[in-house]
Amino acid sequence: MRSVFLSVLAFACLVVQGCAVNPVTGKQDFVMMSESQELAMGRQANAQISQQMPMVDNPALQAYVQKIGEELARNSHRSNIEYRFQVVDSADINAFALPGGFVYMNRGLMAYMNSEAELGAVLGHEIGHVTARHGVRQQSMAMGSNLLGQLVTIGTGIPAAGDLSNMLGSAMVSGYGRDMELEADGLGAEYLARSGYRPDAVLEVIGVLKDQDTFARQQAEALGKKVEGYHGLFASHPTHDQRLQQVVEQARALTTGASQRVGRDDYLKAIEGMVYGDSAAQGVIRDQRFYHVPLNMRLDYPSGWTIINRPDVVLGHTPDESAFIAMTLETVTAGSDVRELLRQRAGGKARLTQEQMFSGSGYKGVMAILPGQNPRRVGAILRNDQLFLFIGAVRGQTRLETHDSGFVSVIRSFAGLSASDRKKAAPLHIRLVRAGKGDTYARLARNSPLGDDAQARLRLLNGHWPDGEPEAGQWLKVVK
Repeated sequence: MRSVFLSVLAFACLVVQGCAVNPVTGKQDFVMMSESQELAMGRQANAQISQQMPMVDNPALQAYVQKIGEELARNSHRSNIEYRFQVVDSADINAFALPGGFVYMNRGLMAYMNSEAELGAVLGHEIGHVTARHGVRQQSMAMGSNLLGQLVTIGTGIPAAGDLSNMLGSAMVSGYGRDMELEADGLGAEYLARSGYRPDAVLEVIGVLKDQDTFARQQAEALGKKVEGYHGLFASHPTHDQRLQQVVEQARALTTGASQRVGRDDYLKAIEGMVYGDSAAQGVIRDQRFYHVPLNMRLDYPSGWTIINRPDVVLGHTPDESAFIAMTLETVTAGSDVRELLRQRAGGKARLTQEQMFSGSGYKGVMAILPGQNPRRVGAILRNDQLFLFIGAVRGQTRLETHDSGFVSVIRSFAGLSASDRKKAAPLHIRLVRAGKGDTYARLARNSPLGDDAQARLRLLNGHWPDGEPEAGQWLKVVK
């Protein structure tokens, strides 16, 4: 049976021209695109991401991350391709890479780094996904699993073999998986060592992010919410994992007798002034209110509701996630009929009920019910050429009437910003302070804008969670 399967697999490689040497392992991989196709796919995806995800408007910071990334990439298995490293204007804890050398790191993740070596550990991990062609291998598995199943069926004469192959294909492309993530961590540690950094930074940054992830999950569970962590082993593997320790140990063997770089002060100086949390360009959440200075608008949400701000939508939901209201923005012709615009967006021929007109300073609005098996609250506000669209919905056995008053209150809360609002909407920034003798996080947390969790968050930012204290003379990150 094994020889039959290998024969069929070899035939599949010939048919789709899908076996290529892996740049990292030197072994044959099943891939369905050439390197030039991989690079083209990466460029296309990068163009789409650039339109959908805003980048941090800080040339110095962008150049710093690009410099560190390029140094690691020069010591990688694919130093022949051009890499692009970008900092995304997002408070989320995340980083990812596209095939072809496009690497993205959210500023939210950078806030929790405490050295250049830790930054390099994350960049090296993502470079590892590129050099090992993990994304291409996933794509090829998705494209080729059906074809491979058919070939196995033909070669064995057993239809069930094709079904089994399809199931295996689906399982292999459902995510990078632990093996690929572990390989990326090992490669990241190797590239750190070859670039003169401490490969142990891989373990250090995993520890920092595990602390942040644990704290975030504790906070979310206390509020009955869910939280998502970073995609790699930073979220799924403990630092004492034996396989992880082994790949870092292998990287240690590549270090020379010279001192290994850490770059703590250089890194902290590079991120000083970086926005912490929400940015003004994307909108700011304070308590139960959403502010957006560039759009000159604010919204209020009921007590206890969660507000989620994304580039394309602002979403509010109840604590049990049984009711949601979304707001999106379109550009239309100034002076249009707001009622007609709402009807068009609701489906054109849809029959809206309980229409209510309302207005405010410089805008006109309309609300209605979109009837049906799952009725929804809809609304539109027209201000000049800006059309703010709202849709509120419930799920499960929940009735719309249960939360409709909340939907209505959100829509009616729409208003322009006052001088006081603009002050409250100012974003927070990371600042550096030198710890004095006897300084504690309790003292640093006094009058902090981080609120009741200030001590814990300051410890997390500085790698001292859950109960560490600063050392005299040490540079610390605070938020102002």
